[in-house]
Amino acid sequence: MSTPPNQRSQLAVWAWFMLYRLLSSFSRKAPSVLYRLPLVMKPQVVFVLGGPGAGKGTQCARIVEKYGYTHLSAGDLLRAERGRPGSEFGQLIESYIKEGKIVPVEITINLLRKAMEETMLKDKEKFRFLIDGFPRNEDNLQGWRAAMDGKANVKFVLFFDCSNEVCIERCLERGKSSGRTDDNRESLEKRIQTYLQSTKPIIDQYETQGKVRRVDASGSVEEVFVDVQKILDKEG
Repeated sequence: MSTPPNQRSQLAVWAWFMLYRLLSSFSRKAPSVLYRLPLVMKPQVVFVLGGPGAGKGTQCARIVEKYGYTHLSAGDLLRAERGRPGSEFGQLIESYIKEGKIVPVEITINLLRKAMEETMLKDKEKFRFLIDGFPRNEDNLQGWRAAMDGKANVKFVLFFDCSNEVCIERCLERGKSSGRTDDNRESLEKRIQTYLQSTKPIIDQYETQGKVRRVDASGSVEEVFVDVQKILDKEG
């Protein structure tokens, strides 16, 4: 038995009305879902900067333990790549580190990006990163912006401020047990000069943007961490 024309018309109107309601409901909900998803998945980054021996690694370890960040040290990643059997960049990295020079940005960013991706693939809740010892110069900063703008959010720079002599003495003491080839006075003096000429201007740039959180790093580990906690608690 066929459906009368007027009934078919009513059914069509009803079907279009329900479809309209469904699409309207989705359009209202979709923006919030699509807005939240990138924020959850996009790495949230704190750059950790300061001279060699300022205590960046030590403080990062404490931040990881208390606040659950993932610590990525640009220097550690480069040293690991230098020692990786078959690495095409190992010898090049070794020569740059030994001379106290900054490794080409493409290598460093590739290692950082790979480490962040691997961390987030293993645990989607691990999207907060401390990137220690990067960016070290204008080339690093421009390389980061070119490769990572829109892919990671830089929240602020955590700057460990410490005198050059204190930094050198700490590194020399560390060198007694670290086994690092660059923990000697000649390499350290070169690294200090590289830091002052290349990295400090980057910190100053972020300072003008209101994105630097400065910590007096000359005190004991415990004293410095008290100040670090105040900053992180305030930043949320």
